[in-house]
Amino acid sequence: MTREEKIGQVCQVFPGEETAEAIRQGRVGSVFYTADDDATREFQRIAVEESRLGIPLIVARDVIHGFRTMFPIPIGQASSWNPDLVERAARVAADESRRVGVHWTFAPMVDIPRDARWGRIAESCGEDPLLASRLGAAMIRGFQYRGPDGAVQGVAACPKHFVAYGLAEGGRDYNRVMVSRNELRNTFLAPFKASVDAGAMTLMTAFNTVNGVPASGHRRLVRDVLKSEWGFDGIVVSDWASITEMIDHGYVADEREAAAAAFAAGVDMEMVSTSYDAHLSELIDQGRLSAATLDDAVRRVLTVKLKLGLFDAPYADASRAELLAAGHRQTALQLARESMVLLKNDGALPLAAESLKTVAVIGPFAEAPRDQLGCWTLDGRAEDSVTPLAALRDALGDDVEVQHVPCKQGAYHGDETEVAAAVAAARTADVALVFLGEGWDLSGEARSRSSLNLPGKQRQLVAALAEVDTPLVLVVSAGRPLTIGPEVQQSDAVLYAWQGGTLAGPALADLLLGRISPSGRLPVTFPKTAGQVPLYYNHPNTGRPSPADYQPPMRNGQITSDGIGYHSHYVDSDPFPLFPFGFGLTYSDFEYGEPELSATQLAAGDILVVRVRLRNVGSREATEVAQLYVCDSVGSVVRPVKELKGFQRVTLAPGEETMVDFALPYAALGFYDEAEGFHVESGEFRLGVGGDSSIELPVSLVVQ
Repeated sequence: MTREEKIGQVCQVFPGEETAEAIRQGRVGSVFYTADDDATREFQRIAVEESRLGIPLIVARDVIHGFRTMFPIPIGQASSWNPDLVERAARVAADESRRVGVHWTFAPMVDIPRDARWGRIAESCGEDPLLASRLGAAMIRGFQYRGPDGAVQGVAACPKHFVAYGLAEGGRDYNRVMVSRNELRNTFLAPFKASVDAGAMTLMTAFNTVNGVPASGHRRLVRDVLKSEWGFDGIVVSDWASITEMIDHGYVADEREAAAAAFAAGVDMEMVSTSYDAHLSELIDQGRLSAATLDDAVRRVLTVKLKLGLFDAPYADASRAELLAAGHRQTALQLARESMVLLKNDGALPLAAESLKTVAVIGPFAEAPRDQLGCWTLDGRAEDSVTPLAALRDALGDDVEVQHVPCKQGAYHGDETEVAAAVAAARTADVALVFLGEGWDLSGEARSRSSLNLPGKQRQLVAALAEVDTPLVLVVSAGRPLTIGPEVQQSDAVLYAWQGGTLAGPALADLLLGRISPSGRLPVTFPKTAGQVPLYYNHPNTGRPSPADYQPPMRNGQITSDGIGYHSHYVDSDPFPLFPFGFGLTYSDFEYGEPELSATQLAAGDILVVRVRLRNVGSREATEVAQLYVCDSVGSVVRPVKELKGFQRVTLAPGEETMVDFALPYAALGFYDEAEGFHVESGEFRLGVGGDSSIELPVSLVVQ
């Protein structure tokens, strides 16, 4: 290979007028899929048949939560706490996209979000590093699924954004990140290490700076930690133009310096911007970059192409593509069911269909086929969506009158006419089902919000409906946690549906009508107000923690100074969440016994077994997500008040009980210190098992 041909392999382009000729000259290694199958096939033909070396292109696409069959947005998938099902969904997405010519997806996103205002929380697997690690690894296995011969038949996965993008200051996208080295290791790097261990073939750097250094130019993190320490041997790709954006950061002066910084840092491939194409050869001639570094990057690119079988079968046959196949739709339906979280139920759910005569279906998201697909829907189609309104009408049949009042104007633009119509419909109905939330374009990249309230006039809509003496059930479809405290108080039941994908409607109908019991659990903490964020369960303690019963002192409805105390709190709000991490109700009740330990002391190399009795004490079959939490009582650096160390989905019939076992290895109790050394420190640990992160930790363990 000539040097120019080598450089071509590390350049990824978005198709334009000059793309075909650049491919012919061997100056392109990867292109984006643009939903034009013929154009993509022609680019590949030119690469294979008209370039000097005939090296196939690797075709990339953002297949984030589905291709044609759309699954819940990732934060919704995370609410399932079901890695096996999440893996199946990723495999479906890989199968559909590979069949039309996509080889590489830029997913999963394993950033740990700290602020619900950040729009890309929708793409995350939640706030906990263990949960994100397990779900991210599951997605990687699904995307990169293998055939009977062990060869990859899916697409290359690309965990992103390396690193700490979810800590963007103020929840403002692309913003700076300041983080200690030990917190970076313990929280934000952990899901990426799990992704590498899961065999991810590629990895993407982030837009943000980390402690003042742009992630795409961060040699210590990319070359030293990711490649040298962890042994990652796949492709490191920049995010969209993030290399040349180092100029805007003020980190480098021009594109030549941007190319030098990124390539030296260990970024193998440049996405869209062209500094590598323009300047790598010159930088090697000047001795600022080595030819060996280029050879290593090219080796990584060619190895991924080889593993994907592109040299043997570079072309896809789009006519053989199975899109929206029955099995794919069934997986989408099941994941949508398991993604939805029941937050409140004062006996309003499940609906007794046999006693219903009239149902009022109200709100802007009962019939919003595009919105239910969520952000990052490039290939899903609104016409494929089965909406909640359609699914409810189908499920209830002709014997139940469904009155639909969209309230789109009333919800967003203050038109009181539709609000009045909604109130009238609710007044004559047996139950009012109100579909609220965010549109698809209010979350995702560059979609940060300063308020977490329901947009527009939706809060006023709920308040008006609450005045009617009709059971009020809220279904919230959104891409982030919203501050719905008033709406929760005013309603009889609340189901958080996220944005559930193609089959969101039938999934909702199944849950509302009690065909199955809700089993979703929150993968993020829900704040009461935007002023509480960042708010997350596994925070380190302070020297003055708030008492568990703290409430802001009030007199005649006004805040007073009496009894405020000197604790970590607000004077105008309590510091506690609306709903804790891990929370979710079912249509039954579960009872936990006291956790039992296989040993009261743990030494290096040991594995502790934590066993707890779980019983369904309700009247319906349901699924509980049993969660193991641990606290390191005293550490050489301040440790989190709680950390998730295990979880299991357990389905039990009424009256049935079982023993749930958790294996807790000695190393799972360790952490990184300020010098980035990993330690398991001796002393007392507290443990507990329950249904969410608010549980007490009643059991003591001594670690040697």
